[in-house]
Amino acid sequence: MNDFEREKYSRQILLFGEEGQEKLKNATVLVAGAGGLGSPVSTYLAIAGIGKIILADFDSVDLSNLNRQFLHHEKDIGRPKVESAKEKLLSMNPDIEVETIGEMLTDSNIESLIPECDILVDALDNLETRHMLNRFALKRKIPLIHGAVTGYDGQVTTIVPGKTPCFYCIFPRISKKAVFPVLGATPGIIGSIQANEAIKFLTGKGKLLEGRLLFWNGLSGNFSEILLSKLNNCPVCGHLNQKGEKK
Repeated sequence: MNDFEREKYSRQILLFGEEGQEKLKNATVLVAGAGGLGSPVSTYLAIAGIGKIILADFDSVDLSNLNRQFLHHEKDIGRPKVESAKEKLLSMNPDIEVETIGEMLTDSNIESLIPECDILVDALDNLETRHMLNRFALKRKIPLIHGAVTGYDGQVTTIVPGKTPCFYCIFPRISKKAVFPVLGATPGIIGSIQANEAIKFLTGKGKLLEGRLLFWNGLSGNFSEILLSKLNNCPVCGHLNQKGEKK
C-alpha cells in the first residue's frame, strides 16, 4: 500500500488497519443488479477500495429508474446500465477495476459469465433470478448477501453456504417479476447495509447477518429482525454440511 492509498483510506484504516485495507484491495465482489440496490452497494464498495467490482445487469436506463438509481442520470437514458454505472464508479475511484456483464444471467450461462469472486451481492428485483443466484452461490461455496425493497420497507440477510439457511429456505416460492412502488431512499438504506456486510466479511470484522433477516420499516423508522431456520429437506441446500460440502 502506497502513501496515497494510506491517506485516501485513512479513516477506515483506523477501523481495520492496513491489513484490512489490503484485503479489500485484493477482493473481487460481484454485484448482481445495477439499479436501485446496485447503486448504493457498488458506490460504497468502490469508494471503500474494493479492488475489483463485477457488475451484472442486462437492462438499459429508463426515465422511471432515476428516482432511486442514482448512478444513472437523464443523459444516460437508453444506455446499458452497466456502462453508465461503470463510468460513475471509476470517476469516484479510478484506482479500482470495474468489470461488466451486460447479458441476462440464466442457468445455462451463469457458470461461464461469472468469474471467480469472493462474495456475491443480490441487488436484483425478481425472485426467479435470485433463486438462480442462490443455486450458483451454493455451488461455488460463495457467501451471498441478499437485499430487497418495496415501498418504504426493505430487508437484508447474509447467506453462507452450508452454515445458514439458503435463499430457498427463506423464500421457497417463485413469483413473476412485477412493478412495485419504491421510495428512492429505501434502496439507499438497504444497499448501504449490504455493502457494510460485504466489507465486514472481507475484513473479518463484526457479526454478519447470518441466520438473521433484518427488516427496515421506513414509515415507523424501526429496524427489527427474525431468526431463520433451514428448511427441512431443502431441495437446494439440504445436501450440504457446515462447510458447504456434500454430506
